[in-house]
Amino acid sequence: MGEFIELTAADGHRFQAYVAKPAGQPRGALVVAQEIFGVNSHIRSVADGYAADGYLAIAPALFDRARRGYDTGYSPEDIQAGIAVMQQVSLNDAMRDVSACVAWAGAAGAGKVGIVGYCWGGTVAWVAAARVDGLACAIPYYGGGIHGQIGLQARCPVLFQFADQDKSPTLAQAQEIAAAHPQAITHLYAANHGFNCDQRGSYDAASATLARQRALEFLGRHVG
Repeated sequence: MGEFIELTAADGHRFQAYVAKPAGQPRGALVVAQEIFGVNSHIRSVADGYAADGYLAIAPALFDRARRGYDTGYSPEDIQAGIAVMQQVSLNDAMRDVSACVAWAGAAGAGKVGIVGYCWGGTVAWVAAARVDGLACAIPYYGGGIHGQIGLQARCPVLFQFADQDKSPTLAQAQEIAAAHPQAITHLYAANHGFNCDQRGSYDAASATLARQRALEFLGRHVG
């Protein structure tokens, strides 16, 4: 079990972040970028899981700029509410918060820092790969906004994890992203959006397990 801490971004914004620590010396650190449902029980469990694998995991509450402490489920109403909150948080502000997490992890002596993100957090992870200093790698999962940021150039190794039945991004958009960034590793899974989340109807255990295995291998090469 982890705990919430409070961090301060470069613009003075104070926000919560869930931190899960490994049992021993960290292999490295990992920023976990949330879906539109906040730092809820699933995102906390993702952070806990990476901590169990030896990483210092930190999940910033990126919605704190609009709705502090946002934490919800996956009903159709929750999805619409999450989209509304997401629209109040700019990617520029999200980058400030991610940067604060990278700086905190560096100051904690955790070693190299990577980022993984899911859904909206997948887009955050992709943009961070291009704009945030100090990242050793990025692992975006099915970020619907990545296609709209296709012109960005990552400054660290990237592992894209897409679903071939997704509508955001679509299969065609995922293929365009892969073609535009041949230096990145791109995997497509026979699944739908949100396949990593075991609290959603779209959860696909086989795809989630394989994607996580690939994520850990990627982290092992680039973070430690």
